[in-house]
Amino acid sequence: MIRHHLPDSLLMAYSTGTLPEAFDLAIATHLSLCDACRAAAESYDALGGALLEETDDKVEMTSGAFEALMARLDESPAPEPVATRPRDPVLPEPLASYVGGGLEAARWRPVGRGVRQAMIPLTDKSATARLLHIPAGTAVPDHGHRGTEITLVLQGAFTDADGTFARGDVEVATDELDHMPVADIAEDCICLAVTDAPLQFKALLPRIAQPFLGI
Repeated sequence: MIRHHLPDSLLMAYSTGTLPEAFDLAIATHLSLCDACRAAAESYDALGGALLEETDDKVEMTSGAFEALMARLDESPAPEPVATRPRDPVLPEPLASYVGGGLEAARWRPVGRGVRQAMIPLTDKSATARLLHIPAGTAVPDHGHRGTEITLVLQGAFTDADGTFARGDVEVATDELDHMPVADIAEDCICLAVTDAPLQFKALLPRIAQPFLGI
């Protein structure tokens, strides 16, 4: 059961298309797991559509625009069939498509204390997205935030000052939160973490390593 959901402010921003690509990816992945947030997002989409229908700022199409569009579609090559792959038990869509498959396709890199990360390639560089693999019982170094961090749990669980977060749960951290997430002892924790600013680590060694790890 998902207990930690996305705030309405992020769902509204997602619906209006004003978020960085990394945040869109985290929210879309959460929506694939959470019926409640998906229903809320759909209601904001419907509201936005209704507002567009009522607006008086309408622009007339130029003569022949529709015919030109259809002609371009006729000229476009037929899309090649997309090979289907087995659904990954940990990475839901659309995250699996960004990674290029399941966990075995992720390019893991050690970041210390047994923790590994895999950067997710994005076209928009205003925010970053990464998979984190945290061994059971391991703590992530104590840190604060210069911006916003969204963490979505995909496997296992972690606990911090805000509670316990399990699969499908999402934690939204801002500059008001300092925390030290600790993975549950029962299972390694795998998360999707997106940030729009570097973290603020409290200890010296993480701060030294930070520029090399891109955290």
